[in-house]
Amino acid sequence: MNKDQVKGRIEEVKGKVKEVAGKITDDKDLEVKGNIQKNIGKAQAGFGDLKSDLKKCS
Repeated sequence: MNKDQVKGRIEEVKGKVKEVAGKITDDKDLEVKGNIQKNIGKAQAGFGDLKSDLKKCS
């Protein structure tokens, strides 16, 4: 795993925790921030996956 994959997965988990905490506490702002953070993490992890795949092809 490369740095982008690891950092992305960590951000995904942190975002999911915030999202769930926002749902539990009925804090829409926290829920939205968590959802955004989760999706940014997914994008970063996807970028890391792409980099890894390209490196394997080279």
